[in-house]
Amino acid sequence: MRLTSFLALFRPALPLILGLSLGCSLSLLMVSWTQGDTDDSCGDGLGNGRLFLGRVNTQGDLGNEAGDEDFQPRIVPYHKDPNKPYKKVLRTRYIHTELGIRERLLVGVLTSRATLNTLAVAVNRTVAHHFHRTFFFTGLRSPKVPHGMTVVAHGDDRPVWLMYETVRHLHQHYGSDYDWFFLAQDDTYMQADRLSELVGHLSAGQDLYMGRAEEFIGGEEKARYCHGGYGYLLSRSLLLPRLQPHLDPCRNDILSVRPDEWLGRCIIDYLGLSCVEVHQEMTYRYFELGKNADPEREDSEQFKKAFTVHPVSEPNLMYRLHKRFSHIELEWTYLQIQQLQMQINNLSDLTPEGKAGVTWPIGINHPFKPRTRFEVINWDYFTEEHIYSCIDSSPKCEIKGADRADVNAVLEIAVERLNELYQPQLRFRKRRLLNGYRRFDPTRGMEYILDLALEAYTQKGRSQVIAKRVNLLRPLSAVEIIPMPYVTEATRVQVILPVTAQDQDYVGNFLDMYVMNTLDTHDNVLLTFLFIYDPFDAQRVSQTDVFAGIKAMIGEVEKRYGDVKIPWISVKTEVPSQVKLMDIISKKHPVFFPIHFQEYNPAVMYRDQQPSSASSSFASESLRDGHFDRHVFDEACFYNADYMTARTKMAADILDNEELLESMEVYDIFVRYSGLHVFRAVEPALIQKYVRRTCNPRFSEDIYHRCVLSNLEGLGSRSHLAMALFEQEQANST
Repeated sequence: MRLTSFLALFRPALPLILGLSLGCSLSLLMVSWTQGDTDDSCGDGLGNGRLFLGRVNTQGDLGNEAGDEDFQPRIVPYHKDPNKPYKKVLRTRYIHTELGIRERLLVGVLTSRATLNTLAVAVNRTVAHHFHRTFFFTGLRSPKVPHGMTVVAHGDDRPVWLMYETVRHLHQHYGSDYDWFFLAQDDTYMQADRLSELVGHLSAGQDLYMGRAEEFIGGEEKARYCHGGYGYLLSRSLLLPRLQPHLDPCRNDILSVRPDEWLGRCIIDYLGLSCVEVHQEMTYRYFELGKNADPEREDSEQFKKAFTVHPVSEPNLMYRLHKRFSHIELEWTYLQIQQLQMQINNLSDLTPEGKAGVTWPIGINHPFKPRTRFEVINWDYFTEEHIYSCIDSSPKCEIKGADRADVNAVLEIAVERLNELYQPQLRFRKRRLLNGYRRFDPTRGMEYILDLALEAYTQKGRSQVIAKRVNLLRPLSAVEIIPMPYVTEATRVQVILPVTAQDQDYVGNFLDMYVMNTLDTHDNVLLTFLFIYDPFDAQRVSQTDVFAGIKAMIGEVEKRYGDVKIPWISVKTEVPSQVKLMDIISKKHPVFFPIHFQEYNPAVMYRDQQPSSASSSFASESLRDGHFDRHVFDEACFYNADYMTARTKMAADILDNEELLESMEVYDIFVRYSGLHVFRAVEPALIQKYVRRTCNPRFSEDIYHRCVLSNLEGLGSRSHLAMALFEQEQANST
């Protein structure tokens, strides 16, 4: 079995695009255009038709200089030596690990016990989430560690010792995982996107020590060290093989009170490498903030283009700097968008469609074009108080929560953009929303059509109520790549099937499907049954085993497939919570896939009729005769190590509340305690036959309520229930 190596999740961006008859639009694009005549043929440009040849000598042979990085791939066939004992092949969990692909940048922030809960927290809240990993290194840990921060305490507050231990820690734990390491102090404001862009343009294979170059005390030598207040970059090739062997001699031989000067002296003395501000035509930009400087009034080019700002004396100043730079980046982005849209509009004359081929908004994909009527995307109607497309299929429900915030936002932006477009001749004020429509287009984003009643004011003070229709688009952007573990065929998948006495009538069908889809296909899967006995059945198990029939079926399968074993585990409990069951299973298996089986009640759907042959087909049955039950969290797939890590973090809360195990499901544990991306989506191929779930009132109120709702919604669709009620009333009336 294979799992996808990554998932791309799209989330709507914050900016909204407003469209009128002459509407402007905002979108993020990158366009390159080359036009002109050339005498060179394509073949000559490719080196006689060969791509990526590297250096070529006069005879046309490939050069073999030491700096030539081009190579020919060589396939190494797998050969098993019969004279050597078998050794299990261990594959990595992620593709990028197996291929040797490293992350670009790791950020380390040097802090102290006194500033960990102030300046370090400000750094974490402003820019830390923009980097892949951010660590905070301190000598002594504060009694209370701030939430959501990775803090590493070295046990000594001496500045040079802190630097030594930090560099050694980065080498030992992350030296092989990252191409670049950026170190800064907690009184440094960092522009995360610009630093990430900088390392994206630098070659990671070269030794580089980059930052603000400072003279040593005395200033007699030409070598420079990088000032720690403005941060500095260290390449992996510098840190890993070259600097690491000299850390201990540097600690013993170099005397300095400044940690950045100590590190610079170590790199210069043992590696002969000085701090640089310019490398490969890339400049490290920084800004020195004045004592009483106001970020809102800083307007110099040096400030606007800075990667880092120093010194930041207090957390409030850090937040103000972040706000100022966010505005600068936003203004620059809008300007770039407008320039790109002008280029697209001008170049559209050269396309086959001409101006007619330009989409609205410019640069955004065309709207989705359905090929059949079943692919038509419906518009949802809404007002300021109600929406007429509800999750529970009700015809009308109150707008609240995220929906209300969404509607308020689009109304506010619509009026704001109208005023920008028509002022100073007209000024608008919203009276009310006449009609609202929205739909989610997977190729574009969330589209809106608003009919607004507006109070229009002229420059002379006259006013009139007018109706105006506007179109808006909240485009898709910020694609998020979520790494997923790479499961190979060599990885065994453990399928755990919890069964209660009420479920055993459905086990026979499940076993037949398991045999057909896994045993007959020789998949690397192991099925384990988890028999859940209540206390009464457990006492009578020696006389009458309620699961004897299932165990007999398991025996028949094992006889049919001689090399197959299907183990089972027996558990006695009054409250079979998921967490308690997982605590038992996790001690025995590495990978899990707990399965429970449901569908619409056939008695309600078909009543006294037999289902037609068309409706009993696999695809039709799953889509027509059932529904995706969002109240059930019985199916899951995860690594045991991830579960045990989350379970360990939960242990402290269990000490304060012993009933926590019965009030939570496995899904809740991962959401609250794991810190992992929890992906929940519909799976059309996972079909459950109808069964009325047994709702145990001893579970938490939330779990019990979800169970009751699942039973109620699983009876049938609204049309089936309405028809059943209609027929019952007809029968009662006669």
